[in-house]
Amino acid sequence: MYEHIRLALARFAARELNHTISVEVEMTLTGLLLLLLIAGIVGGLGQAISGYSFGGCLMSIIVGFVGAYVGIWLAGQLGLPEVFTINIEGEAFPVVWGVIGSALLSLILGLFTRRRVV
Repeated sequence: MYEHIRLALARFAARELNHTISVEVEMTLTGLLLLLLIAGIVGGLGQAISGYSFGGCLMSIIVGFVGAYVGIWLAGQLGLPEVFTINIEGEAFPVVWGVIGSALLSLILGLFTRRRVV
């Protein structure tokens, strides 16, 4: 608990002295698995909204992470705030913008790839 206060004070002091401090945040295995689970759910929702699916769980996780970046970039360009963000061990994951970004990403990728006829 006190580690966050110490880091915030160090950043403030470094900003006042015009120095930079690099801080590494370690993530536990549980935090990483939880982040992957949320990214998979977000990617799966985005693919379901767009109507295109690119594979299984691993592709949903990748689409979820990339979609979160696309969604945050889009929100920044439009000047929109982050609506619903889940914070896991210092890593923020934007859920709403992740779903919107993954839906846009899978829609664009789905338009340029052919569907397999089964």
